[in-house]
Amino acid sequence: MTAESEPGVDLYWLPLGAGGHSVRLNGRVFEAVAARLERRPPCGLYHSALEVRVPEGRFVIEQAPVRDCNGLERGVVAEGAVGSRWAGRFRIFRYEVRRWCGGVIPDIDEAVESPQRLTDDPDVAQRVLGLVAHVPTAVWGRDELGAGEMWNSNSLIAWLIARCGLPAESIHPPVGGRAPGWRAGLVVARRQETLPDPARRAAPPQRRRPPTRRRAVVERAAKT
Repeated sequence: MTAESEPGVDLYWLPLGAGGHSVRLNGRVFEAVAARLERRPPCGLYHSALEVRVPEGRFVIEQAPVRDCNGLERGVVAEGAVGSRWAGRFRIFRYEVRRWCGGVIPDIDEAVESPQRLTDDPDVAQRVLGLVAHVPTAVWGRDELGAGEMWNSNSLIAWLIARCGLPAESIHPPVGGRAPGWRAGLVVARRQETLPDPARRAAPPQRRRPPTRRRAVVERAAKT
């Protein structure tokens, strides 16, 4: 078995706006304002994504803007609103959650200190895939869940890592960088630790067969 086909989960850190000048510029403006308010030096901002390998194939897990109406081709399993629930009625203000078999991470060549292998356990890798469809779809850019930080793509990845039992608290972005939203994912995942794992289906209750006539007679005799 080659390294490319071995089961596992890899984390990628991509500079915010890699390959897109407008997104990168907006990110720098956001970070400059945040740094000034918090009285600290500006940091590089990072967006995270996962690559999961299982016997069924290689999957890319990522949150990204809705590209078009062909989400099934990209393995889209959920969508959420950007900015406000009301705005989410329009495609330009929606994001999609991808579990893309054979997919690609845009601008992966610009990833920093990546990939980071999180686990080689095939069961954990399968669990990550199973959880993707159950990730919270809070409004992007808002603290709708009261986690103390806005929800975004980093929140999704942090939530998945924490919910599948990996040590997400010990994971940090590249040196000198920040991953806004990461803490929100950890906070929400921590709240849900006592809830049933949505990725594991409960066994269906077994139906009791109606007693036969002979069995019914025996049961009535036993009660007398």
